[in-house]
Amino acid sequence: MLVLNLQCEAGHGFEGWFGSADDFDDQQSRGLLNCPVCGHAGVQRLPSAPRLNVKAAKAATPQMSVPAPDERLKALQGEVLGALRRLASQTEDVGERFTEEARRIHYGEVAERAIRGRASGEQIVELAEEGIAVLPLPAVEPLQ
Repeated sequence: MLVLNLQCEAGHGFEGWFGSADDFDDQQSRGLLNCPVCGHAGVQRLPSAPRLNVKAAKAATPQMSVPAPDERLKALQGEVLGALRRLASQTEDVGERFTEEARRIHYGEVAERAIRGRASGEQIVELAEEGIAVLPLPAVEPLQ
């Protein structure tokens, strides 16, 4: 597995996981890479530090241990996940009809309501160009 530091044209940084460098090049050439923040398709690879050969290091020094994750980070991750689940439970899932419903709400064709769904990066850019505010978020299961 190859983990790369990536950046979109708008300057948003994020990680991408690929099977190989060739896999990254193939996906980039086919336009399959989009920024998870803004949806821009212009994604470039940033310089990154080399990965350590952990297997070899463990074999050479078996007493080596990995430090436990920071408890504050775990608590923050839990809070973010909880907030996303609360948000999901307070919105209507319109699925693939997201862009259509967002437009209908924006242009007053239907009553205003909070919705969530799926849209491509290109669709998100089109909505933004029309003045329709959207916030890309990871998909989570709503609270019951």
